[in-house]
Amino acid sequence: MTGYQRLVTDTALLVIDMFNTYQHEDAEKLTPSVEGVIDPLAGLIAMAREHKDVDLIYINDNYGDFTADHDDLVRQALEGARPDLVEPLLPQDGELFLEKVRHSAFYATSLAYLLRSLQPNRLILTGQVTEQCILYTALDAYVRHFDMTVPPDAVAHIDADLGKAALRMMEENMRAEIIPAEKCLG
Repeated sequence: MTGYQRLVTDTALLVIDMFNTYQHEDAEKLTPSVEGVIDPLAGLIAMAREHKDVDLIYINDNYGDFTADHDDLVRQALEGARPDLVEPLLPQDGELFLEKVRHSAFYATSLAYLLRSLQPNRLILTGQVTEQCILYTALDAYVRHFDMTVPPDAVAHIDADLGKAALRMMEENMRAEIIPAEKCLG
C-alpha cells in the first residue's frame, strides 16, 4: 500500500474472498455460481478503476495460513483447480488488499480503520459466499452505519436458496440496495 494517496472517497468496492483454490468440500457446489458472477464482477472492477471517486479494496481469507501475504493468496489461487475463476479479477499493483481470518471482512482486519480514513458514503459488497462472508460483512457494515449496495450478479453462493434468503435479509434488515453490477457505478 506504499504510496496510496486517496484520503476521501465516495464509494468503496469490496471484493471479498475471490482468490480461492476451489479445492475444498464446498467447491463443487460453489463453482457454478462463481462462473456466473465472474463477468459482471470483472466489469464492475473495471468501472471502479476508471472512477476517481471509487476505492477498490480486495479482502481475502488467509485460510489459516498466517504466513501468507496477498501475493501468496493470489498465487495459491492461480495454482488451484480453477485459475480461470481467478485471472479475470487479479488486483493491479498498488491496489488495496487486506487478509481476513473469519467470515466478516471487518473481523480482525484493518478494514474499519481504512474505511474511517477513506470516508466512503457507500460500500459495494461483492464476492463469495453470499450466505456466509457477504452476509456477515453486510451486518458488520450495517452496525457501523454504512450504506450498502449488493449486486446479486456479483456475489456467488453455495446454496441458491440460502443465497436468495441472505440477499433478502440484507435488503430488508440492513437496508442494502440490491441492484445489478452494471448499475452500481453508473
